[in-house]
Amino acid sequence: MNPIRFMVIAALLPAALLLSACGSLPSQPDEPERVEITEETDTVRLADAEQTLLGLEEATPFPDLTPSRDIPVGESPPSEDIWGRVRAGMGMPDYRHHPSVQPHIQWHLCRPDFIQRVTARAEPLLHYILEEIEARDLPTELLLLPIVESAYLPFAYSHGRAAGIWQFIPSTGRHFGLKQNWWYDGRRDIHASTTAALDYLQQLNQRFDGDWLLALAAYNAGQGTVARAIQRNERLGRPTDFWSLDLPRETRQYVPKLLALRSLVEDPWAYHVELWPVPDEPYLELVQLDGQLDLAVAARLADLDLEEVYQLNPGFNRWATDPEGPHHLLLPRDRTPAFREGLAALDASERVVWNRHRIQEGETLIQIARQYRTTVAMLQSTNNLRGSNIRAGQYLLVPSASEPASTYTLTADQRRTQTQARGPAGRVQHQHLVQAGDTFWGLSRRYNVSVQELARWNGMAPGDTLRPGQRLSVWLSSDAGPVASAGPPQLQNPAARRQTVNYAVRPGDSLASIGQRFQVSVADIRRWNNLGNGNLIRPGQTLTLHVDVTNQGGGA
Repeated sequence: MNPIRFMVIAALLPAALLLSACGSLPSQPDEPERVEITEETDTVRLADAEQTLLGLEEATPFPDLTPSRDIPVGESPPSEDIWGRVRAGMGMPDYRHHPSVQPHIQWHLCRPDFIQRVTARAEPLLHYILEEIEARDLPTELLLLPIVESAYLPFAYSHGRAAGIWQFIPSTGRHFGLKQNWWYDGRRDIHASTTAALDYLQQLNQRFDGDWLLALAAYNAGQGTVARAIQRNERLGRPTDFWSLDLPRETRQYVPKLLALRSLVEDPWAYHVELWPVPDEPYLELVQLDGQLDLAVAARLADLDLEEVYQLNPGFNRWATDPEGPHHLLLPRDRTPAFREGLAALDASERVVWNRHRIQEGETLIQIARQYRTTVAMLQSTNNLRGSNIRAGQYLLVPSASEPASTYTLTADQRRTQTQARGPAGRVQHQHLVQAGDTFWGLSRRYNVSVQELARWNGMAPGDTLRPGQRLSVWLSSDAGPVASAGPPQLQNPAARRQTVNYAVRPGDSLASIGQRFQVSVADIRRWNNLGNGNLIRPGQTLTLHVDVTNQGGGA
């Protein structure tokens, strides 16, 4: 046989054998349920940390994935892009022929677009994260770990309450200094979470004497789980390497998933896999702000779409950065000079809009906080209030968004609304107003749905806390019939759901904020009150609203 032809056949044979089995691949556990969005920790949530390899969706469309060229068999692809640099820095063992790794390689060969879609989405982040990895002299395979964890979805959240591209649970995130509050979740902050994840991985690697497979297993299952498995094997006189340990099923799949990705990135030409070309040059820069900043103002100064600012800085839950910090943003490097110049020239009053709110008779801090989409703690801090006692006629300074709420499309509230509006085909949406004592388990029994479904429809995890006044979406079978309810009933007649409300405009109100509060459109408010196309309203003015009584929750 011609030796060149033999070499070509030898190179093609492994891929051909793997591809031949595509039809028999199981759909589980690698096919996740669709990505959802939440309110409680205000993140997009993946159904299962073990199920992050297929069917992931997000609002931003993927770029054109047509390969730019074919890679000849036996040739190394060009190394001008970031993947050559990743290959040069790999430091983990090559286990591509291990029987536990082979099925995951096969999975990718049967779905060749997955790794391209994920790396195309991650492109703005990859060089930044790779430099953080290299600065610590860590194996560059760690750049692939967020693919296994979250598919590089910036708002990813698992049913186990793990958030962000590195999937920190709340307690571990706090242990590594990731702040989590109403304004901000550091588990989703690309800069902060990457620092924390690499700190954690370094600690685990040292804990397990430089064995990266054990360190990765511990990152997934916890170091106590791995340590106990090692101790069991030691008592039984068995080997204590990763492959010999009795670990949770998810962890036994988790490490081979990363090793499979490592093999594809190291030898894409051998598997006929085309990697998304990522330039080997810096794209992002960390910019210090020295104080709170409205994200719409940041977008204007950087000449970016507001959605892009949120995608690069998914840690921010609201319309502005956290007033208590961190005071930083990740921005494209080519936009940072103009941004810094504009920020330096910005008057302090332009960084965040401040409203002077006159307290009305009977108002509470909670009501005022909801009106301005802020927190009681923020009002107390800003106005030097030690308690919650306020008096009618006094004034409060309140930070407020410079744009209508609908402009900030990736805030926690907006993402929650989008998720709750998406349900399974053939089902009818029911709005449930959470009452004191409600639990996911109790509501699942009441509506005859699973806890997992109920949490997913609302972008939450089953372990999240329900708050009285919170509004949940429940998607019921179209033939389910009336729902017995301890709270407001689900009214089947659309006309019966409508109630006329005479609303007195308060200082700081806008048509957009009133529309959001009562879940009606600005156009409808104008039509009901003969306002024409204008937006001008005055405190004390009475507006007539026709609201859906089943669609009124406790949100601001």
